[in-house]
Amino acid sequence: MRYQSSDEDSARWDGFPFRHGDIVISTRSKSGTTWAQMICALLVFQTPDLPAPLTSISPWLDWLVVPRDEVFARLAAQEHRRFIKTHTPLDGLPLDPRATFIVVARHPLDMAVSLFHQSENLDRVRIAELTGAPRPATSPQRTEPRSMHDSLISWINHDVAPADELDSLPGVLWHLRDSWERRNDENVLLVHYADLSADREGSMRAIAARLGIDVSEARWPELVAAAGFDRMRVKAKQLSPDAGGILKDPNAFFRRGTSGAGRELLTDADYAHYLDRAAQLAPPDLLTWLHR
Repeated sequence: MRYQSSDEDSARWDGFPFRHGDIVISTRSKSGTTWAQMICALLVFQTPDLPAPLTSISPWLDWLVVPRDEVFARLAAQEHRRFIKTHTPLDGLPLDPRATFIVVARHPLDMAVSLFHQSENLDRVRIAELTGAPRPATSPQRTEPRSMHDSLISWINHDVAPADELDSLPGVLWHLRDSWERRNDENVLLVHYADLSADREGSMRAIAARLGIDVSEARWPELVAAAGFDRMRVKAKQLSPDAGGILKDPNAFFRRGTSGAGRELLTDADYAHYLDRAAQLAPPDLLTWLHR
C-alpha cells in the first residue's frame, strides 16, 4: 500500500537495495522514533560519541525534504550496520527478510499531546520551501486558542480514513494493528514506549539480543545513560530531526518524554469515551498491551 502526505511518500522505498542486517524503525510521529534511533546508534557504534548527527546517520527515507537519490547515496556509502527511519506502516514497506523492522508503540493519547506541542514548533513555511509545496496560508489568530483538552477530544472524535491521516487515532491504530498482526514474524520487533521508560536497560538489552548485537558488560552503563531523556535533550541539536531548519526550537523537540499526559487532561467520562472509540478501531489484545 502506498502512503502519501504533503511531505512524505512511501513509494520512495521502491527499489531500495537492502543489505543483510539493515534495521528499519517504523513508528508514528512522537511515539519514540528518535529514542529508538538513538538506542540503535548506541548499540551499533557502542559509544555515546556518535560520528555524525543522528539524522545523517539514520535518515528518514520517506521524507520529501531531502531528495531520494541523496538519501540512497548516503545510505549506500555507509559501512556500519544501517538503521533507517520511517513513519510508514509495515504494509507500506518492502518487508525484506534481510532487515529487522522495529515498531515502537506509545499510548495514543500521550502521542497526540506530544504531537500538538510538536505542531507548534514546526516552521511550516520552511517545510513548504524544502518540499516545493505551496506556501501555507496565514490563518487568522483565534481570540481564545482551543484548550489542549478540547484539542484532544477533537482528535479522539476525528473520523477519517487511516491512510489519509496516519497521525489521527484511526491512523495510529491502523499502523499498530498491522504491526501487532505481524508480531510473531522473525524480522518484526514491537517495542512499547512505556517499557523504554520503566526499564531502559532491560529494553535496550532485549533489542540488542534481537538484533544479534553483543555489548560488553563494562560498556552497558554508559550506553544506557546516553539513552536517557535528559542526556538526549542536552544534545538536541545533534539528535533532533531538524534537517533544513524545520524546527523553530530544536531543544523543544525533547519536551517531556513521560507517559500519562493524555489521561491527565481527560475526565473519567472522556477517557471512557476514548476507550469506546479505540475499541472500534483495534482488537482487545492489542489495546490491552497498548494501554497498560
